[in-house]
Amino acid sequence: MWKATILLALILISLAAVGRPAAETTERGTLSIFFHEEKVGFEEYTWTEKADGFLLQVTGRLTAPLALEVESLSLCLTRDFIPCGFSFKGSVNGVENEVDSTIVEGVVTNRIKVAGQEMKYSLMIRRDAFLLPNPLFAPYQVITRKYRCASSPPAEVGIYIIPQLEVSGQLNSKADTPCQLVLTMGGVEVTLTSDEQGRLTSVVIPAQHIRVVAGPSS
Repeated sequence: MWKATILLALILISLAAVGRPAAETTERGTLSIFFHEEKVGFEEYTWTEKADGFLLQVTGRLTAPLALEVESLSLCLTRDFIPCGFSFKGSVNGVENEVDSTIVEGVVTNRIKVAGQEMKYSLMIRRDAFLLPNPLFAPYQVITRKYRCASSPPAEVGIYIIPQLEVSGQLNSKADTPCQLVLTMGGVEVTLTSDEQGRLTSVVIPAQHIRVVAGPSS
């Protein structure tokens, strides 16, 4: 009798473990931003992995080439790195901006508020497009976390410069430099370097004299 009771208890414990969602894990990081080799800003982010996807949250400040205050930025993704939502609150050159976007199977519905004036519109993007709000850099790690040190990433990717427009990008790896990807869009080259887990360690945009490195904000 007691053996049957123990067996039943073990079965119940196993079922409970299977049904329990995986615990969330959160990583924190800071990016230091340089323009013409002068430090002009920083971004602090958290990357949270959940049972149903990922969440990137960012705050920060930039003084050049434009003035940007990031009070909050949030980007949600499925487990397949498909974007499912975006929000931004802050100011650009002293003008308050808010963006709230829902994304369902590539259909984006944007609500944008600039200096108190609100507008709404929808558009269609590639379902697997990467959301890169200009001029923020932490969202580039969605690319590096998805492909990590892949030697053969897809040649063509969709880039949604949210909330403005979608463009096509070319993504290639550097054979002589492990964990380095080169994204080309609109003739501009962006070199992304990460560690083996896909954590972003640097962003370099030579044509715009921008260099971003993982490190302290002070």
